[in-house]
Amino acid sequence: MPDVSRLENGKASNMNKYYCALCTDHYCRSGEVEKTTLNCPCNDDDIESIKELYQEEENFNLAYHSALTEAEGYGNKTRLEEIMDFAKKCGFSRLGIAFCLGLSKEANTLCKILRHNSFEVVSVICKNGSIPKEFLNISQEQKLRPNTYEPMCNPIGQAKLLNKAETELNIILGLCVGHDSLFIKYSEAPVTVFAVKDRVLAHNPLGALYLCDSYYKNRLFGNTNGSNGDKK
Repeated sequence: MPDVSRLENGKASNMNKYYCALCTDHYCRSGEVEKTTLNCPCNDDDIESIKELYQEEENFNLAYHSALTEAEGYGNKTRLEEIMDFAKKCGFSRLGIAFCLGLSKEANTLCKILRHNSFEVVSVICKNGSIPKEFLNISQEQKLRPNTYEPMCNPIGQAKLLNKAETELNIILGLCVGHDSLFIKYSEAPVTVFAVKDRVLAHNPLGALYLCDSYYKNRLFGNTNGSNGDKK
């Protein structure tokens, strides 16, 4: 863990800087809060006010039923099954799907499965509205296919149209980086992710982490020793 020995008025000077990803103790999991460092989130003064937010009806409903879904499906059910279980526990019957054009086939299959399991499904494609990329001041040279008609992705439109349809839970299927951010920003219904986009790794972005010490080392950390990375 980062050094938190420098104190100001009895508190760590970097109290608002959290380094959970670097922690190997994870006392938060065992409940041994007394063993945590000063800048551990467990010691943050805001935790009590954060806990109060879970008493709000919608937040409690989502948190309670997500905990049940985790326990009942742990290591046994796929994410798709867990999404359906979670939605049913929460009493959601009208689901929205915001999907990428490149995953149209997968979106079609997902809709069939959800409908077979008694859900009403509303789906909106990323290219809704057919707004040309020139609207964003994208030049011909900046397009994927210069000198062709290329519509922009419209995640705000996806969110607004699903809001209009009064969906109760929205599912993201393969939206681009940044487009997913805008969709989440404008969605009125809670959002969950079924799949994220990674065109190189078959939509499995964790693959980059699993290869970061070998094949993808130079891509992710830079070529620091003049080699071409591990070639095995």
